Amino acid sequence: MCGILAVFGCLDTSQAKRSRIIELSRRLRHRGPDWSGLHCFEDCYLAHQRLAIVDPTSGDQPLYNQDKTIVVTVNGEIYNHKQLREKLKSHQFRTGSDCEVIAHLYEEYGEEFVDMLDGMFSFVLLDTRDKSFIAARDAIGITPLYMGWGLDGSVWFASELKALSDDCERFISFPPGHIYSSKQGALRRWYNPPWFSEQIPSIPYDPMVLREAFERSVVKRLMTDVPFGVLLSGGLDSSLVAAVASRHLAEIEGAHQWGSQLHSFCIGLRGSPDLRAAREVADYLGTRHQELYFTVQEGLDALEEVIYHIETYDVTTIRASTPMFLMSRKIKALGVKMVLSGEGSDEIFGGYLYFHKAPNKEEFHEETCRKIKALHLYDCLRANKATSAWGVEARVPFLDKDFINVAMSIDPEWKMIKRDQGRIEKWVLRNAFDDDKKPYLPKHILYRQKEQFSDGVGYSWIDGLKDHASKHVSDSMLANASFVYPENTPTTKEAYYYRTIFEKFFPKNAARQTVPGGPSVACSTAKAVEWDASWSKNLDPSGRAALGVHEAAYEEADTAKNVNSVGDSYQSLGGQDGVTTKIATAV
Repeated sequence: MCGILAVFGCLDTSQAKRSRIIELSRRLRHRGPDWSGLHCFEDCYLAHQRLAIVDPTSGDQPLYNQDKTIVVTVNGEIYNHKQLREKLKSHQFRTGSDCEVIAHLYEEYGEEFVDMLDGMFSFVLLDTRDKSFIAARDAIGITPLYMGWGLDGSVWFASELKALSDDCERFISFPPGHIYSSKQGALRRWYNPPWFSEQIPSIPYDPMVLREAFERSVVKRLMTDVPFGVLLSGGLDSSLVAAVASRHLAEIEGAHQWGSQLHSFCIGLRGSPDLRAAREVADYLGTRHQELYFTVQEGLDALEEVIYHIETYDVTTIRASTPMFLMSRKIKALGVKMVLSGEGSDEIFGGYLYFHKAPNKEEFHEETCRKIKALHLYDCLRANKATSAWGVEARVPFLDKDFINVAMSIDPEWKMIKRDQGRIEKWVLRNAFDDDKKPYLPKHILYRQKEQFSDGVGYSWIDGLKDHASKHVSDSMLANASFVYPENTPTTKEAYYYRTIFEKFFPKNAARQTVPGGPSVACSTAKAVEWDASWSKNLDPSGRAALGVHEAAYEEADTAKNVNSVGDSYQSLGGQDGVTTKIATAV
């Protein structure tokens, strides 16, 4: 990941203003510690902090077209840049950077080129010929981008709040799949896939089509000139990413400067479920595995720094971001600059356990659409900012634009959870990689039930957070929370505690409005309760809220009909009595 900052229409064009832009850009240096760049044109500034992943020697930014009339600063990766260069043979490129194609595509096609990009990106482009500019964000919002307005009429864009919040009167989270054009003075959507309108798709499920689409997604994300690895929790999603990547690297010669053996990383409290499962997967795949540990106290000590970097007060996000933040620091210390991660699968396939209660395929599909559209406020934000805090880039194969279109075109009847037919959550994905001849994963891993990341790193982690918050937030403070925080009022001591830290770093009203409405929104408790009122008894945004579903899955193991496939996996899951006991005890 990189850090971008762009300002247009400044009244002050003095050296002092230039120095201020440089100072604000430095606040993003954690995102791009490898080099800095700044382009000034009259009252316009484009700054960049670079994390060099592709073409480390010549790809410094801002980037330009041939005659330097078009300037662009980019955060992200364009995976199809080589194919796009073929369309631009008449253009002269200055670097080997994947992002340089953006300047040339604009020169060739104008503002309507964004849908041609296959990747994760946020960029700002200045056309000095008429002093117009555009800004755009990728389809799902994998990379962060904020837009702000100064009192002097200036327009700002930045990768993180901290680079513009002090100098802008108002700012917003730039919506995913949108482009802003100064010529039109407005945002417009460029990403409009058929499923986006929430029309119920009807294409029959084809496991091979889904498998091949995911394999292509993983392989294209191995585009790198630096050491890389995979985040491996031992759950279905990260294990599939690791399995596909490992298989691909083993099939090609000279795959990488680290060799053809994939490096994998997992973090947790000692004895946590994720560490055990990840080790088993790593041994099965033959990855070079690193087990990273943290203590509850180390996590608590990092909370303020975590909230400063991830820029949210959402409970679920902070719980999961802290171990990921600590893991990223250790990964960077090992010399790794890029990792593959498994975010997005639960949203696409209805993997959260409350989807067991979905009453019909229409509501199931509508809820997956809603979850995908909110990813940029939760899991994408966490994965990007927690890793970027230490100059590590996270790539997410499940959120590949082509793969999403394939997965979201499947008739949602196939995604419905039907335990009487042996279908647990994400069955269509599990089944697609259930290959007896050349297994990707052991059966019990392939059919391992959902474990929320903040739970999987160790159940005492959440308990420690709650206890810590209780020591800092009194009963009277929580009772008067609506007067102190009338907007998105915290309803628990833990939420109140995170809010106080957030407000210390980002005190403006515009900042708190960039965060959605609290933990119940993040975990879709409202939808879970709508589908089954019994869920109202446990509103904790942790995966523990789904305890009843977990227990039901274990109880029904012995009666599962599909013994040859899913039945075996249920039996294996049922053997993890320690996991079930720990969840029940913690609650």
